[in-house]
Amino acid sequence: IKFMISQMVAKMSKKVIVIGAGAAGTMASGVAAENGADVLLLERNEKIARKVMITGKGRCNVTNNVDDVQSFIQNVPGNGRFLYSAFSSFDNRDVMDFFEDFGVELKVERGNRVFPVSDKAVDIVDALNRYISDSGVKRKTERVTSLITENCEIKGVETEAGNTYYADSVIIATGGLSYPRTGSSGDGYKLAKSVGHTVTALKPSLSALVCREGLCSECMGLSLKNVAIKVFDTKKKKEIYDDFGEMLFTHFGVSGPMILSASAHMRDMEKGRYEIYLDLKPALSHEKLDARILRDFADNSNKSISNILALLLPKSLISPVLKMAQIKQSEKINQITKEMRKMLVDTIKSIKLTVMDFNDISEAIVTAGGIKVSEINPKTMESKICKGLYFAGEVIDCDGYTGGFNLQIAFSTGHLAGVSASNTERN
Repeated sequence: IKFMISQMVAKMSKKVIVIGAGAAGTMASGVAAENGADVLLLERNEKIARKVMITGKGRCNVTNNVDDVQSFIQNVPGNGRFLYSAFSSFDNRDVMDFFEDFGVELKVERGNRVFPVSDKAVDIVDALNRYISDSGVKRKTERVTSLITENCEIKGVETEAGNTYYADSVIIATGGLSYPRTGSSGDGYKLAKSVGHTVTALKPSLSALVCREGLCSECMGLSLKNVAIKVFDTKKKKEIYDDFGEMLFTHFGVSGPMILSASAHMRDMEKGRYEIYLDLKPALSHEKLDARILRDFADNSNKSISNILALLLPKSLISPVLKMAQIKQSEKINQITKEMRKMLVDTIKSIKLTVMDFNDISEAIVTAGGIKVSEINPKTMESKICKGLYFAGEVIDCDGYTGGFNLQIAFSTGHLAGVSASNTERN
């Protein structure tokens, strides 16, 4: 009798294959296994969640502690409304409870960003590892090269190693094109296209920016804190973003947390379309900054202005700032006119940087674009083109702002895909 029951259970259990062991794939496979499915997780890398390991500078901004689903959708400029069901079924509180149940203590920082108390992404990865292990997920280190379908219905997959695995459902959770060394090389897009899916234009999001001005290379390596930026769209003739925080000058332009956030608002990149205005002293109004400079000038009338500005600005910024203000570095303080001083204050309060492009997509935090959302059922994450095929995570055309929103997208869509793919009622 026990044998007969076990055979019946085996027949009832759905076979689910998950392609990709990132945040979305591990969540999907664990949920599907918990839901009674026989799950095989195929990942080309030996270790899981390699991109999770490097997020948040190795600290892992696991989600965001905003109050409701609507707030999440507002922070997902790339097809946020498509995610309503996914967020509703597994939200940020669920994600936080999930990791805390696995012993990962969490904390909330500025901007409602949620991190492990340890500041170690490995704690998040270890929790995901324990989850799929405890759930009974089978794992193989193989790269999937093709999908097996019959009459627009999924039947299984074939791998680079020449193996064929059959399944009732397949979940593609292969990530985007950013950080290909972690395994995100675009395999999921090719697999989706092979069964008739549309892949929208793939672009960087949360990316460093290439700028025209030589100031950036002159100040390469300089990190600024407590500065402010405003982003202006010259085509729409309006300000589209402002922020306060940290940034970094690079040999090609600018980067850092504030810049990555700003880049997500540049949805239609064209050379020169977006301009960044950098305020080096946001805590001081023009009048207060002028008064501060006058105080510095008062006791140093015979010194050159480049020496005095060292009291106000980082060394590498002095020369480019004076150049933009049209003041010679050798100019003595007692030769600085009121008009020259005004030009200096205006420059410090508004350095213009012309954005020419995103940095290479391989270095972006997130890929914008992906599997067209109109071809996916938002209530199940199932393909509308190929029955039994599901999608989760960055491979879908959805991307959010920085602050934990993109990992939440991965966990929410992974959870929904795992539940749906393992649902025996679909058979």
